[in-house]
Amino acid sequence: MNDFGFEAVRTVDVVVIGAGQAGLSAAFHLRRSGLEPDRDFVVLDHAPDPGGAWQFRWPSLTYGKVHGMHALPGMELTGADPACPSSEVIGAYFDTYERTFDLRIHRPVDVTAVREGEDGRLRVETSEGVYATRALINATGTWDRPFWPRYPGQETFRGRQLHTAGYPGPEAFAGQRVLVVGGGASGTQHLMEIAEVAAETTWVTRREPVWREGSFGEAEGRAAVALVEDRVRRGLPPQSVVSVTGLPLNDAIRAARERGILDRLPMFDRITPTGVAWDDGRTVDVDVILWATGFRAAIDHLAPLRLRESGGGIRVEGTRAVRDERVHLVGYGPSASTIGANRAGRAAVSDIRRLLRRERVAAPTG
Repeated sequence: MNDFGFEAVRTVDVVVIGAGQAGLSAAFHLRRSGLEPDRDFVVLDHAPDPGGAWQFRWPSLTYGKVHGMHALPGMELTGADPACPSSEVIGAYFDTYERTFDLRIHRPVDVTAVREGEDGRLRVETSEGVYATRALINATGTWDRPFWPRYPGQETFRGRQLHTAGYPGPEAFAGQRVLVVGGGASGTQHLMEIAEVAAETTWVTRREPVWREGSFGEAEGRAAVALVEDRVRRGLPPQSVVSVTGLPLNDAIRAARERGILDRLPMFDRITPTGVAWDDGRTVDVDVILWATGFRAAIDHLAPLRLRESGGGIRVEGTRAVRDERVHLVGYGPSASTIGANRAGRAAVSDIRRLLRRERVAAPTG
């Protein structure tokens, strides 16, 4: 509210929510197309510092362990120390990028809701006030919505439970019996690190892990992305590209398999006060359950727009929400990879520029 009791609303052409890879790519292309930050568009980021979700990654995830990090448009990431934590490397890179292209990110800003506004605009409600925008680029990723499966007896467990989102590094598990749940890249990385210091590790997954031998080229990448894209096109919640591609077999994985660290068990049926149990009578006692069970798209703030389909996801064509052409989702589904996020940012801006031109042509003249 201003001094006169009226709600102050800032009017812009485009609001970008999120300043990770996808959001920064979109901001870069908005600026290159002639739009001015803080005049024509604004980028809102709830994180305290540059780096997107990377700033929250555990210290033992060094830059050398990061696979598939693609440079942002217009500026390469060069000279990074592979032994340095990825949170530091990519945080510094994003910070330099934001300053180089003068993107003027607003942070920390929480977006609480996006709803229908006045005069055909979207109303974006945030912790720094309200924005009225003609178009929205949602680039909120998944890090803020860790997925915690629910199993009978979970509340009775007397040990510690945590998720990948709060993984502190292997040292915190020294001398403990640790159960790692999840068959993705994070689960295997956690397991191999923890096994070096833990008293005992157990690995459980819903499905038998799929190991990928050989190279993974452009053709395989396109095929994997196409499978994820098909789900989004049908209005189903997106799956990760890794769930389609399988896990790459490298020397570290091979060594861990030979040592028995990656001998998995099927998912347990219930959790007990001291561990987990299966219906066939098998039990395992553990001190810690680490849920490496992935994330879901952080899009609850879009709920007032009613974009979800009956299948639970938002149906997207390219990056545009089918139910509202003003809304674009980047870093969602098939564009969740770093290279996909770059392409999605460019595509969303191209589409939005057409929308803005069309609106200006249709607007009545004085």
